[in-house]
Amino acid sequence: MRFPGKVAAVALAVGMLPSIAGLAHAAPLHVASTPYSWKNVEIAGGGFVPGIIFNTKEKDLIYARTDIGGAYRWDPAAKRWVQLLNWVGAAEWGLSGISSLATDPVDPNRVYLAAGTYTNSWESTNGAILRSTDRGNTWQRTSLPFKLGGNMPGRGMGERLAIDPNKNNIIFFGAPSGNGLWKSSDYGVTWAKVTSFPNPGNYIAVPGDAYQGDTPGVLWETFVPSTGAAGSATQTIYAGVADTASSIYRSTDGGATWAAVAGQPTGFLPHHGVLAADGNLYISYSNGGGPYDGTSGDVWKLNTATGAWTRISPVPSTSSDLYYGYGGIAVDAQHPQTIMVAALNSWWPDTIIFRSTDAGATWTRIWDWTSYPSRSLRYTMDISSSPWLNFGNTNPVDPVPAVKLGWMVEDLEIDPFNSDRMMYGTGATIYGTDNLTNWDAGTKITIKPVAHGIEETAVLDLVSPPSGTAHLYSALGDIGGFRHDDLTKVPSAMYSIPFAGSNTSIDYAELKPEFLVRVGNGDTASGVQSSAFTYDAGGNWFKGNSDPSGISGGGTVAAAADASRVVWAPVGASVSYSTDNGNTWIAATGIPSGAQVASDRVNPKKFYGFANGTVYVSTNGGVSFTASAQAGLATAGKVKAVPGIEGDVWLAGTTGGLWHSTDSGATFTKLANVDAADVVGFGKAAPGQSYMAIYISGKIDGVAGFFRSDDGGASWLRINDDQHQYASTNTAITGDPRIYGRVYIGTNGYGIVYGDIAGSTPTSTPVTSTATPTGGTRTATPTYTATPTGGTRTATPTYTATTTATRTATATATRTATLTPTRTATATPTVTLTPTAVTPGTASCQVTYTVASQWGSGFIADVVVKNTGSTAISSWSLSWAFPGDQQVSNSWNAVSSQTGAGVVMTNAGWNSTIAAGGTATFGFQASYSGTNTAPASFTLNGTACTVAP
Repeated sequence: MRFPGKVAAVALAVGMLPSIAGLAHAAPLHVASTPYSWKNVEIAGGGFVPGIIFNTKEKDLIYARTDIGGAYRWDPAAKRWVQLLNWVGAAEWGLSGISSLATDPVDPNRVYLAAGTYTNSWESTNGAILRSTDRGNTWQRTSLPFKLGGNMPGRGMGERLAIDPNKNNIIFFGAPSGNGLWKSSDYGVTWAKVTSFPNPGNYIAVPGDAYQGDTPGVLWETFVPSTGAAGSATQTIYAGVADTASSIYRSTDGGATWAAVAGQPTGFLPHHGVLAADGNLYISYSNGGGPYDGTSGDVWKLNTATGAWTRISPVPSTSSDLYYGYGGIAVDAQHPQTIMVAALNSWWPDTIIFRSTDAGATWTRIWDWTSYPSRSLRYTMDISSSPWLNFGNTNPVDPVPAVKLGWMVEDLEIDPFNSDRMMYGTGATIYGTDNLTNWDAGTKITIKPVAHGIEETAVLDLVSPPSGTAHLYSALGDIGGFRHDDLTKVPSAMYSIPFAGSNTSIDYAELKPEFLVRVGNGDTASGVQSSAFTYDAGGNWFKGNSDPSGISGGGTVAAAADASRVVWAPVGASVSYSTDNGNTWIAATGIPSGAQVASDRVNPKKFYGFANGTVYVSTNGGVSFTASAQAGLATAGKVKAVPGIEGDVWLAGTTGGLWHSTDSGATFTKLANVDAADVVGFGKAAPGQSYMAIYISGKIDGVAGFFRSDDGGASWLRINDDQHQYASTNTAITGDPRIYGRVYIGTNGYGIVYGDIAGSTPTSTPVTSTATPTGGTRTATPTYTATPTGGTRTATPTYTATTTATRTATATATRTATLTPTRTATATPTVTLTPTAVTPGTASCQVTYTVASQWGSGFIADVVVKNTGSTAISSWSLSWAFPGDQQVSNSWNAVSSQTGAGVVMTNAGWNSTIAAGGTATFGFQASYSGTNTAPASFTLNGTACTVAP
């Protein structure tokens, strides 16, 4: 029997984390380790930020929570966010989804997290309350008897965690899944269920659905500080519940008893409840749990002194003009009648933010319609710090702007110490302004990204080519991916031709690395194809004109070593190959759909596949595959070939270890010293070694981590530590073929991380690849610009689930208006490229010769020819003599010929002229035996060049 006012007698057991290192080793670490320096590749944002929390006692103490990528603290000096959960390990990746965050209004050093990503079967472990007394530098933990949903529907509502502002040892937590309200009286160490709380929530978006079939439960708690005193518990507390019939509850005795508030509105869910200093409680409502739905809602004000309710919606639910709910809501702590609220979701043409300075009696909008399709704006948008946020929209068509204010705006906050400062979270970044009160003065506010340091991308693939300006290319969930010209700078543009949503795989041609191919989920129904190609190292992309029949997802792709063809294994369709850059696809035989594919890095006709414990090999360019007879392999895993050695293949087996083949997959040897390898990659060989360094994310001697082998897998070094684990790292890893020791690792929510040997100074000679066609015909694909002519915008969520920590909710906005396509390109023009005849020039030159990568019997070299004279050099020809038995097998950006030891490299036509002070760059692959000594001298057009050291 339950007694009103009583709290369940059994408190939770306490689980302790003695430091920021999230997991203790189950067994002693026997494998050797080496110190590494770890950083994030700079992207700045990339995912949904459902919560921004300002401390009310200390200025500039701000936190942000993410749905799959941990929690952050603002560093006001650096103007960057600092990740607080890099220590989370693979075994407990679920702690990366943050359901709620609370910063202590009495002791600013204390901060709490409700951690757990899914309440369904996608996660096997229960949630936890993490607590810190040093602002998140170190943590202790209390395990909960139920799961939490940091990435579940309703994750933007809250905050579920609330600290008593008068007696900060008291904390309340609203649980999902019908688990009710919980309370701690000892700073979060132990917790007990509040059995008197009458309603655990009953709203379920889609009953029986694997993802939308749970109730968000108890959503938030708000204290009324005036009903307590310093050191004495606050007596009046409000709570919001996911129940459209009865959603607002109140306690007047410190949480001992609760009752529904009289006269409350019904029909909607209370996303947020914010108390103003004048005693008014403001609540934003929507008819969905969010963050990607909502077609109606209201904003209400409760006078907590009189109990009077007033609807103050900018556009009320009774209006035919309303097509969204209400999400983020904020009150200016210094001006309690100034409130702001965000639409949830006004997908088209943009989200709407409303502001009132008279407690909701009147409102102004951040933009207004004038004469359709024109709008007047109360803001200017400055994305110069994160230019990719235009999502490739360089030619906007009114009324949709090039850069949207955002979407999924579930939290909007005004700095309690500064009325001019506002931040809000979106599905891609945090935006903010520092001149908010300009709005009231009739002048424009400036909105900028405020997300530096936040890296929340879900990384699906990574490649690092042996030459070119960029050392890294990424394929990312939701935002496509980037060419990373500088790891320390935010990229200027994402892949946008085509914009395929999530790009799932990317590859380059090993012998012609300026050629790359990527594939993504696309949208065949709306004509967005899923493959793209580039011949100039990503400077310009063009889309494949077709997809394999039946495609439902991007899958994996592999480029032939010489760029002559690609093999694609999409989701839902047959493994197929194309020899015309995606204009046509031909189904391969002998390999099942859904296989993972990879190319041999030497033989352009050889490809590999892996599915259900079997390796498949093609020797005819992907036309047909033959199953290897090798048995006993992992049932799941990824196959990857080593550059420079034909038939050298590794299989990373997530279900059992690491295998190696030197005969093109005919036979494999399992490495006895590796317990598990989720992914495998290769980088520049160690000094004195000929075989490339091998990297894995996996487990050795029972310890999970990142490991490097410099001797072909005979021995391993652990290169990370317990403070740098980054949760789930089972999608992508690659070494850098130009920098020994550097490794790039893909995470699910922590962005791209890269490591260098601690204390080292990574060096590399950057090489620019600028290959373009020299003849033949080029086909231009017609582009279409959709011009809306009316209608409404609806959001349709799509879901992908795996047994590991993958992002499972991506809002796909579907326009229901009539779209009038406007042709903006002429279809299939034929362009004949004819080299222009020029007169050879005399040379004054300098040559830089670099061995980019080297293995047992071969190497790749990069050559830069600089014109050090005052006039242009035309129709150039560079010659040298090898001091050994080196033999050039192929080249790029130059035409090669060799007689004996003598080599001649002639310009490729399009790069025939080297301007004064300019350079020409080319590369080649060659074989050798013995010592691979560099040429001592070079001659350009008959003139000796100086040799750069």
